[in-house]
Amino acid sequence: MNIPASVTELPTDASRKGALPKGAMEIRNDYGVSGFGGACPPPGEMHRYIFTVHALGIDKLDLPKEASNALAGFMIRANSIGKASITAVYNR
Repeated sequence: MNIPASVTELPTDASRKGALPKGAMEIRNDYGVSGFGGACPPPGEMHRYIFTVHALGIDKLDLPKEASNALAGFMIRANSIGKASITAVYNR
């Protein structure tokens, strides 16, 4: 969150490695920790994963580090001026 528009890529595990751009942050995921938990559908099922990037009409969201996903999503949608999504599918 709060990644400047000038950033075009992030290294793998940027948050964990301390390589996020200044002012950027990563909030907790649905597992209750920061970071990507990985794709894990039940065996034999295919799941969709939708990744969305939003352009905001403000410089940054001023949220506490422990903000919930619900609060972050609300604030993102309230300030979004554009977005792009890509859908990936995975099965095992």
